[in-house]
Amino acid sequence: QLVESGGGLVQPGGLLRLSCTSSTNNLNEYHIGWFRQAPGREREAISCITRRGGDTKYRNTMEGRVAMFRDNANNTVYLQLNSLKTEDTAVYYCAARGGLGSCRTLPGDYGHWGQGTQVTVSS
Repeated sequence: QLVESGGGLVQPGGLLRLSCTSSTNNLNEYHIGWFRQAPGREREAISCITRRGGDTKYRNTMEGRVAMFRDNANNTVYLQLNSLKTEDTAVYYCAARGGLGSCRTLPGDYGHWGQGTQVTVSS
């Protein structure tokens, strides 16, 4: 079970830190992905981080504005969002994928999802 938090209303140019945690699973054993879905649009990948390690991938259009990292002591994976734009408004989800290999960027590659947290960027 994954739980996201940290969303909210922020002005353009602002920042947010989203959290993804689990009370039942050790997230360090999973590849973790962050996705978002805006109304009327498909779910899209933002970033992913490999299990145990910390290799990350970022969506090209957001690279430089986002950072994803683990806090293993607190069993939490974070997504730092900076310089937010109105087009970043969406529900943000974290997802977990077991197994070996690298992290993936397709929603269908992940078997465990949180309920999402709303991010609204507006003045």
